[in-house]
Amino acid sequence: MFIDYARIHVQAGRGGHGCMSFRREKNVPRGGPDGGHGGNGGNVVVRVDARKRTLIDFRYQQIYRAENGGAGQGKGMHGKTAPDLVILLPPGTVVRDAQTGQIVADLVEAGQSVIVAHGGTGGRGNSAFATSTNRAPRRAESGAPGEARVLELELKLLADVGLVGHPNAGKSTLLARLSDARPKIADYPFTTLEPHLGIVRIDEDDSFVMADIPGLIEGAHDGKGLGIQFLRHIERTRVLLFLLDITRPDPSDDYRVLQEELRLFNPTLVTRPSLVAFTKVDVLPDRSSLTALAARWDSPPLPISAVTGEGLPELLRQIHRVLHEVGQGVSV
Repeated sequence: MFIDYARIHVQAGRGGHGCMSFRREKNVPRGGPDGGHGGNGGNVVVRVDARKRTLIDFRYQQIYRAENGGAGQGKGMHGKTAPDLVILLPPGTVVRDAQTGQIVADLVEAGQSVIVAHGGTGGRGNSAFATSTNRAPRRAESGAPGEARVLELELKLLADVGLVGHPNAGKSTLLARLSDARPKIADYPFTTLEPHLGIVRIDEDDSFVMADIPGLIEGAHDGKGLGIQFLRHIERTRVLLFLLDITRPDPSDDYRVLQEELRLFNPTLVTRPSLVAFTKVDVLPDRSSLTALAARWDSPPLPISAVTGEGLPELLRQIHRVLHEVGQGVSV
């Protein structure tokens, strides 16, 4: 099951209490203070684990508590500092403070880690308060409480190319044709209920990651259809590939709707590098309608068929070109 949103409560550990103690040795009737300090409480840390793909673990556990620091003891023995509690998250996870909405961490790279709740400082023992005028202080500090906060976890898929189109535009069929991914494919809207990733190989040295995003309809930015819960995944993609079903009444208007939905959700998306393709050209009885429609575009979309493979080599060449123009090369 693909889960891309979760809400958790994290509690860092409390610092250990300082100790009030005095030396008690033979022939030393009034020994000085020897109370040790308390150890620091454990931090709560979020860390990227490249093996994880969803946030499903947080459906079953929502509360995470780090250990408290150890209390100080006599004979100057300090309490043990508690270990950090590490929460493993998939790459692409955005961590927000649920109360303020502030982004606490944007986790992209494998191994990246951020402290999201700091443990409390251990209290000082009475040995820390000895002075020339107060050689037997009867004072020790309590450990400070650790930070507590509610966090929202939002997963945004990391992909080089994101497929954008209306329901049943052929996105899943294309991903299955070009990669080893096997999304559900059927001839009715909203077949894809969760995003899928596939690795598309261009040759032995180059490949890229393609994401199949569930279909968008007019009003998606307001949550219609599958709406906002999947629009977030487009934000991480470097290149957008718009797929327009040539069998629909007006593919040009479909493109306008898709562009508008992206703009209303996040205006920067419409400035992202993109390609446009007409899908399902294999079902056209003749190509006159395709020629007439393509003439309405300054740069005509690429005609492709994921079923027969028509146009796919050229599509891959164009994707490869745009990815290199964007920079960072293609994913390997």
